[in-house]
Amino acid sequence: MLDKDLAKLYGVKPIRLREQVKRNKKRFPEDFMIQLTQKELGFVVSHFAIPSKKYFGGALPYVFTEQGVSMLSSVLNSERAIMVNISIMRVFSKLKQLALSHSELLRKFESLERKYGEHDKKIEVIFQALKKLLLPPPLKPKGKMGF
Repeated sequence: MLDKDLAKLYGVKPIRLREQVKRNKKRFPEDFMIQLTQKELGFVVSHFAIPSKKYFGGALPYVFTEQGVSMLSSVLNSERAIMVNISIMRVFSKLKQLALSHSELLRKFESLERKYGEHDKKIEVIFQALKKLLLPPPLKPKGKMGF
């Protein structure tokens, strides 16, 4: 998540959020947070309908992982920050559950396909259609971003 978006959720200015992160740098290793480069910022602006780099206030934004967002609760100690953090952690948890259930469903379909797919061509067509619905579309390779 971008620092600007998190600041909005927490009800603080992005510069204040970045200040707290800088004051507590040891709490935010690279797998918790990174600061975008100029090139990465250009990519974000061009691909996510952001009007210009000025949208970020002239500073290179920080991007936080789930662990980084969780760590923010230790440096932003307001009632609102605590409530927002709880909500964000619940969303991350739901996303993980959804991803796990999705992969489990795909495994079950593949098992059924192995068991019944060879016996009847009509069933095989159904399994192929269901797989297309469950598998994400292939991603086109893009330039490296982040760590």
